[in-house]
Amino acid sequence: MPMVKIFLKSRISHRIERGHPWIFGNEIERIEGEPAGGEIVDVFFHNRKFAGRGYINPKSQIAVRLLTWDKSEQINHEFFFRRIRDAWQYRIKIGFKNSFRLVFGEADFLPALVIDKFEGYFVLQTLSLGMDKWKETIVAVLNDLFRPLGIYERNDVPVRELEGLTQVKGFLSEPFDTRIRIEENGLQFLVDVENGQKTGYFLDQQENRKEIRHIVKGAEVLGAFSYTGSFEVQAAHFGAKNVLGFDISPLAVEMANQNAALNGMEASCRFEQANAFDILKKFTRDKSSFDVVMLDPPAFTKSRENIENAVRGYKEINLRGIKLVKPGGFLVTSSCTNLVSPELFLSTIDSAAHDAKRKLRQVVFRTQSPDHPIMSNLENTNYLKFLIAEIL
Repeated sequence: MPMVKIFLKSRISHRIERGHPWIFGNEIERIEGEPAGGEIVDVFFHNRKFAGRGYINPKSQIAVRLLTWDKSEQINHEFFFRRIRDAWQYRIKIGFKNSFRLVFGEADFLPALVIDKFEGYFVLQTLSLGMDKWKETIVAVLNDLFRPLGIYERNDVPVRELEGLTQVKGFLSEPFDTRIRIEENGLQFLVDVENGQKTGYFLDQQENRKEIRHIVKGAEVLGAFSYTGSFEVQAAHFGAKNVLGFDISPLAVEMANQNAALNGMEASCRFEQANAFDILKKFTRDKSSFDVVMLDPPAFTKSRENIENAVRGYKEINLRGIKLVKPGGFLVTSSCTNLVSPELFLSTIDSAAHDAKRKLRQVVFRTQSPDHPIMSNLENTNYLKFLIAEIL
């Protein structure tokens, strides 16, 4: 049993009772014992009623992340085995088979843990001190459950430094070829788990990519922020006449062209290196037009202080994108930060359409793929906004 006890201030009881796993340092009234960073602690409400059990990091703004609200549940190998097994069974029930997000942090009751499954390979992120201390256990559980072909960690993310951790990446199994081939919607895609963005591939858009299948038939398509070309290659597969994609990363462009060739789409789908803002400006100056414009930018902000700048960025690219869409064509656009709410995102696109003197008719509005489940009381789990709109 944990020796350290954390007692909370009375005003936050309701939020924790509803299952929120984060406890901030300024919400703690007192600590009994001297906790080490990453240690498992018991948390109690102001009235000494048991609140939950989790790990502590006194140096982090999020002082405690709760793992369980059951006083009888111990945090050990069996705990992680059950949690990861349950996450896997949930994905199976909703139809995922080969490549998907296996663990989505707080939404799977494993805060600060991300595990992506790419066919028989796994990519792991332990984004807090407390979760990082269980990394060996998590690897052992993956070996028990899946007998994986390989496991790789992508802990080269700045957020770890807020937890007093270093950035690191590398093999957690025997070395393997880190360019993995996966299947999505009947197509093949290369995933670079060592050098790609995040864990190598944006699994959160895989259901959304199906949504373009009707609007791209026979279309001239422009894709900006194309990364490794998953939207663009699928547009070509779904019958687009011509697809042109741009990304600022030469490595991403190289792999995108490889993905087009891998699926026999190189004649109708090609990628070039360019800054998306610059290329959108150039096409506007040249009075170019397309049947479909697809925009899938990175998060423009990681902090609330920069939301206004992020919104200006989203408005600018969508304004330019809308101007490039032929009347009756379609805009496909996304935002991947939870700091920009769905309402703010949609109002920003509406404002861009107004400034472009165009009318916008919503076709599809979705969140992320359901292997990234949303919990109603956890704002950060509802982060992706995906919109298809007809531009009139």
